Amino acid sequence: MDFEDEWNGWRLRGRHLVSDDGQRMTIERLRGLMWRDKMELRLKGYASRRAAEQARQTASRRQLVKVVVVQLNEVRHRGVAAS
Repeated sequence: MDFEDEWNGWRLRGRHLVSDDGQRMTIERLRGLMWRDKMELRLKGYASRRAAEQARQTASRRQLVKVVVVQLNEVRHRGVAAS
């Protein structure tokens, strides 16, 4: 079985998923990679990959900048005027 679109070049041969450059992956290896990804997400506090991606997207939208303009003659530190 050969795949198309984003998986172009990948194929299923027997019990192995074969990449476009010839690397063979068994189902056990794929399960292990998926388990590791899940555990890394849990350590970071996310329930799923989708939750992590949504958190990353909302964090990039929430980056606000606050600009404060202060006249130096109005600033005092311990009773001493800033200069």
